[in-house]
Amino acid sequence: MAEETESKQSAVESVMEKISEKIHGHDSSSSSDSDSDHEKPASPSSVKAKIYRLFGRERPLHHVLGGGKPADVFLWRNKKISAGVLGGATAIWVLFELIEYHLLTLLCRISILSLAVLFLWSNVHTFIHKTPPRIPQVHLPEEPFLQIASALTIELNQALELLRDIASGRNPKFLVVVAAFWVLSVVGSWCNFLTLFYTSFVLLHMVPVLYEKYEDKVDPFAEKAVIEIKKQYAVFDANVLSKIPTGPLKSEKV
Repeated sequence: MAEETESKQSAVESVMEKISEKIHGHDSSSSSDSDSDHEKPASPSSVKAKIYRLFGRERPLHHVLGGGKPADVFLWRNKKISAGVLGGATAIWVLFELIEYHLLTLLCRISILSLAVLFLWSNVHTFIHKTPPRIPQVHLPEEPFLQIASALTIELNQALELLRDIASGRNPKFLVVVAAFWVLSVVGSWCNFLTLFYTSFVLLHMVPVLYEKYEDKVDPFAEKAVIEIKKQYAVFDANVLSKIPTGPLKSEKV
């Protein structure tokens, strides 16, 4: 009898141990799951979406610049092509700005040299056993020019519509546009159009690639600057623009 009672007690104790192990295991698994849920960091995409990007862009800088060969050139995807384009622009600027060469003179002298080479080649080809040069015919397709004209028309209309919104005071970029035009007028008084164009071309080759490299450091400063500009514009609107009398706007007919 004693042995039977001891075996029963041991069986009950083993069953109780198994039940307690299951309960503790379930609690530990649920607590670990809850801890993992609390400790699980946010996905990189959600964190990246919350980060302010300059000009409110949501796409990579390469897509903002067009995503084609011009974007590859400006972002130095192919260093040889980018360096060649920048070197060619520098040579043109040095030729016409520093050496003060004239475009018409350059074109005329290139034409004279080309005609002289073609004349000599055409007259001595029998002696050097070479075929005379063939001047190719130029065929320009119409479709690319139509696409370029259509794209320029759309961009021009969008720019005019933006200027109209800014001029009417409905766009908070009024002060930014006025400041940009003022800075451009001051810079234009310092140099001629060719130097200004070359400087802009160099900046297009330097600023985007530097911004793409340090965008995580630049965007927070840009966010603070935009917030400050909006505050200053709100003050300017409350003190100046809101006091300007305006007539009733006529409803536009669609």
